[in-house]
Amino acid sequence: MTNESSFSLICKIIYGIFGGKNFDNNNSKDSKEFLGNPLKNKVLVLNQSYEPISICSVKKAILLLFLTKAELIAKRDGIVLNSVHSKVPLPSIIRLSRYINIPHKKIDLSRKNILRRDGFKCQYCGTTSGNLTVDHIIPKSRGGTDSWDNLVTACISCNNKKGNRTPEEAGMKLLAKPRKPNHIIFIKSFIGSAIDNEWKPYLFVD
Repeated sequence: MTNESSFSLICKIIYGIFGGKNFDNNNSKDSKEFLGNPLKNKVLVLNQSYEPISICSVKKAILLLFLTKAELIAKRDGIVLNSVHSKVPLPSIIRLSRYINIPHKKIDLSRKNILRRDGFKCQYCGTTSGNLTVDHIIPKSRGGTDSWDNLVTACISCNNKKGNRTPEEAGMKLLAKPRKPNHIIFIKSFIGSAIDNEWKPYLFVD
């Protein structure tokens, strides 16, 4: 088969799937969860080294698979996308066939990124409700710096309780040691709490 005819067949398959939006399910847990419109799912993209690098749409993932630019690592159980020419499992994780060197953009130290790193959760009491602020673990008046390891998300109540003291002096304990985030943390933040079980090993989630 020539490259032109191969491309034509791929186009027909892709159009058949996304033009008609046909899919089968066998009433599995995954198929029930995504019965509304499985094409709205997101797919985790791994580099050739298995490092997670991004999230993409089902359409883009299937195109990469048909063009052999990626391989299927995990699929949604019980969900199959149909076209006249083929049946395609609904992808959950794909891995790029070639390694791509991605210079990850520097993550700016900002209030928004502190909140995102901490999952919009007070790092003292764990609440996610109400107004959230940013607290200096070591107060600025006592030499504390504006840095990833000295800034945490705090609710107003905990911030007021701590005041101009260290957590130890205030008898308060941090839920986790703050650190500079990487792109994986922000992939988790983008996904939210509903992380697929298949994704967890790649995103270092228990």
